[in-house]
Amino acid sequence: MRDLDGKTAFITGGASGIGLAMARAFGAQGMKVMLADIESGPLHAAVDELRASQVRAEGVVANVASRESLRAAALETIAKFGKVHLVCNNAGVGAGGPIGLAPESDWRWVVDVNLMGVVHGVDVFAPLILSHGEGGHFVNTASIAGMLSPAGMEPYCATKFAVVAMSEGWAVQLEPHGVGVSILCPGFVKTRIHESRRNRPPAYGPDDRAAPPADAPPSPVLSGISTEPVAARVVEAVKDNELYIFTHPEFRAPIAARFERILAAFDKAAASPALAALGERSLPELNANPL
Repeated sequence: MRDLDGKTAFITGGASGIGLAMARAFGAQGMKVMLADIESGPLHAAVDELRASQVRAEGVVANVASRESLRAAALETIAKFGKVHLVCNNAGVGAGGPIGLAPESDWRWVVDVNLMGVVHGVDVFAPLILSHGEGGHFVNTASIAGMLSPAGMEPYCATKFAVVAMSEGWAVQLEPHGVGVSILCPGFVKTRIHESRRNRPPAYGPDDRAAPPADAPPSPVLSGISTEPVAARVVEAVKDNELYIFTHPEFRAPIAARFERILAAFDKAAASPALAALGERSLPELNANPL
């Protein structure tokens, strides 16, 4: 998608943070933008801001954890703009805790939003993009936590690793149809994700976590980079059809160390007496439907 002018972008979590920054950046490229968010007040304010910048923008309240809600948002987008070319599955929430103390309700909430929200976004919009035959692109927001797993953030990291894995597979399936997939893996960015519990639906039950101690350190999110360069990097990556989008090169070393540990484990397997009797084996051919 090198020519973005006049095409339509649909962005979840679009009322703030990285989502709104992407809306500004793609709007500056001449794209029409549909913002989707669960918070109606900030959503309307974001749409007004974009329109004041001469971006053709609309907004729709949507809960990405609900396929029906996202399907309704897609239909409204088609009604407003006719077609969708770019989908940014960006909405996300954060939760974690010590082993055994992260509430099951938090696990369900994070999985429903961060993982299933991306599944719904691709399942709902892929047929719409394929139907017009003009090509398109998905940007699925994972995180550097989709490459590394800091202790205490297992619910969040599990979903972000899943977004990476799913997107790698979808990229293979969609490439023959002229539809690209990018996986956005930012590090710390100044957003409100550390305040995402403000949008935790009552359906997940009461928030019974213990209050953080008064002397707790501030969230590292507050010392992150601004959203604007992240969005500019996304525009570059969409135009160049890049699969992985990194915004924090300083994470290269710990990710490389993780890969080195994985390769060392393969070396141990190759030298294992337990496996020696199996002999040489070739890799089975992998395709878009290996099962």
